[in-house]
Amino acid sequence: MATDLKTRTASGNQFSNDQATLRQIAADVLGYAREHGASACETEVSEAFGQTVTVRCGEVETIEYNRDKSISVTVYLGKRRGHASTSDFSPQAIRATAGAALSIAKFTASDDYAGLADEDLLAREIPELDLYYPWDLPVERAIELAQACEGAAFAVDKRITNSEGATVSLQQSHFAYGNSLGFLGGYPSSRHWISCAVIAGKGDAMQRDDWYASARDPADLDRPEAIGRTAGERALRRLGAKKIATMQVPVVFEAPAAATLLGHFATAVSGGSLYRKSSFLLDSLGQRVFSPRVEISDDPHIPKGVASSPFDAEGVATHRRHVVEHGVVQGYFLSSYSARKLGMKSTGNAGGNHNLLWRDTGLDLPQLLKQMGRGLLVTELMGQGINMVTGDYSRGAAGYWIEDGAIAYPVQEITIAGNLKDMFRGIAAVGNDVDRRGSRQCGSVLIERMTVAGE
Repeated sequence: MATDLKTRTASGNQFSNDQATLRQIAADVLGYAREHGASACETEVSEAFGQTVTVRCGEVETIEYNRDKSISVTVYLGKRRGHASTSDFSPQAIRATAGAALSIAKFTASDDYAGLADEDLLAREIPELDLYYPWDLPVERAIELAQACEGAAFAVDKRITNSEGATVSLQQSHFAYGNSLGFLGGYPSSRHWISCAVIAGKGDAMQRDDWYASARDPADLDRPEAIGRTAGERALRRLGAKKIATMQVPVVFEAPAAATLLGHFATAVSGGSLYRKSSFLLDSLGQRVFSPRVEISDDPHIPKGVASSPFDAEGVATHRRHVVEHGVVQGYFLSSYSARKLGMKSTGNAGGNHNLLWRDTGLDLPQLLKQMGRGLLVTELMGQGINMVTGDYSRGAAGYWIEDGAIAYPVQEITIAGNLKDMFRGIAAVGNDVDRRGSRQCGSVLIERMTVAGE
């Protein structure tokens, strides 16, 4: 069965409106709001299309189509803010939505920090980041790809006994953002993925694992058979998992799990967490938070990057910057509002981080395990036992016990615990097995010591 994914064609474009139409709607919204008393205003007009097919045990389980469109309007009457939205693109709905936002603003309290982004920070040049690859994928072909993916998982070993399904999904969207400072911009983007989750073993000995690929360009996706095979092999390796005694040992987070550590850091130094004083990293700018080995950058301009963007959700120009150097925090993630609350400037992160890149220290995963010697390799995390105010960390986990730098046996039903401050400072190495499927990209991470709670 052929599974070629190189199918970028114009016929993959399923938008009802072109970019020029979205921009004209945005201009009409802004014009109406200004004419009716808004001292400032901004709007985003967007449209999205998607198709998702899931196959389970060779049979089609679900076929889903999503088609969404939206206009959101924010107006300011001085420092009073009003917001409204609609999914109706008719002229009457546009006027009604802008009018609703104006009415809301009249009854809201004044907020000295409210307002549009600073004009001097708005994007003036828009780099081409190669973010849009429509996928011309008939549903029949999507079913074939999903079946090939799941079939490859079952073919790994007869001990693969069940499946949670294989999914093939294509998603594409475009938008136009404008504000009354004269900014008007927008672009299309796409995001596609193939995933598979299977179960090995029977009865009380069953183990589950999964794998997926995600990319803007379908040609960059791994072949469905490779994804299914990886899912099957991962589930199979977990058979015979044991519990272990409670102890303190080094822990390696496999790359997909390690990306969650980047997420906790980004949340802790985001503007909202900082001005609300709900972060364990308050006043951390210029402070050594990580081991000196840690270097992290935020890069919004990677071609085809999952979180690449020429400007943020407020039209502020984005720039590559170092957020951690030699373990020292060099920058926060700030929108205009949170920056003003903190007496700072927007960092172009309204909407969140861009592509967070954690530089490796030159070792692959087997070398990390050899450096660790004896300890735990975490491949799956469960639960959300994280206190972002104190940094206390406790999560269910599964993975492998390591002896003499090699996998000894799989483990399950354990909890790993510590404090994120100690964990960050205790990072001994970062692997070069970088997981590039998401916006937080890093290799496996070795932490010198954590509490592992088992039997």
